[in-house]
Amino acid sequence: MSKEQTIPVVDLRDYTDGDEAARKAFVDKIGNALRDLGFVAVEGHGVDTDLLYRTYELFERFFDLPVETKQQYEFPEQGRQRGYTSFGIEHAKDSEKADLKEFWHQGRQLPDDHPMADRIPSNVWPEEIPELQPTANSLFEAMEASAETMLKAISVFLDQDENFLPDMIQDGNSIIRTIHYPVCDGFDEPGVMRAAEHEDINLITLLPEATESGLQLLNREGEWISIPAIEGQMIVDSGDMLSRITNDFIPATTHRVVNPEGEPTRRYSMPFFVHPHPDYLLEVLESCLDDGEEPKYEPITAEDFLFERLKEIGLT
Repeated sequence: MSKEQTIPVVDLRDYTDGDEAARKAFVDKIGNALRDLGFVAVEGHGVDTDLLYRTYELFERFFDLPVETKQQYEFPEQGRQRGYTSFGIEHAKDSEKADLKEFWHQGRQLPDDHPMADRIPSNVWPEEIPELQPTANSLFEAMEASAETMLKAISVFLDQDENFLPDMIQDGNSIIRTIHYPVCDGFDEPGVMRAAEHEDINLITLLPEATESGLQLLNREGEWISIPAIEGQMIVDSGDMLSRITNDFIPATTHRVVNPEGEPTRRYSMPFFVHPHPDYLLEVLESCLDDGEEPKYEPITAEDFLFERLKEIGLT
């Protein structure tokens, strides 16, 4: 039996290839979905499924390596912004219990002479799997291209120039986090789950299909809604940075990854966290303020905001 999606579904090709009416309808639907739920499912997103699953296969080989080998690529002194993070390190902002996961961070590739080369950490790659680097880099490029198109539509929804948000992320510290949720002890422990309830830090997150379902969002009525993993769909959610610059017009929605039911299986997911340039000043847009309304948030740079939140979740 095919799965039915529980959140609004849009097709990005309506924006890239559609006529004026189709583009307007897309802008309204993706914008309203993020405003009302903070989540939307996107089809026609342009990220090749074969490339995605090839990357999953290579990372599965990495996560199957001995713990001692994986920990050679762990760098807590950098806030674990690149490379490996061990099982049981990260926890949600308001939780003292660690999530049941391990993961790998990969960012953009910058040449040594790039002006941001000393600000954005360099990638590291496991020597044991040499084919991972080119494959994962190709996926990063595809994910970023898809994100830029979605951000154009969201910019229009916010009454901004189409390139407002895409320009914001140029040379930004965007990352792919490849997450392994193993079969492990802790599934029955109260308050412990694969990913406890949280909001994302960044502008938007692109989540290509995970290998298993388990994602849930908390709607405005306080109900947890399961979002199934469906082949060919990308789940997109709004993060704290987008919420901040829109004065909560587009909120960051709480979500979690629940433990498996029945016979447990391992799960992989690969969220792409879209970040602005580190020096970009996050300040509330005038277009998101009603007459006489005051901004809820003081301006802060994207880099300063990121490091505040990394500290809160135990990564620095």
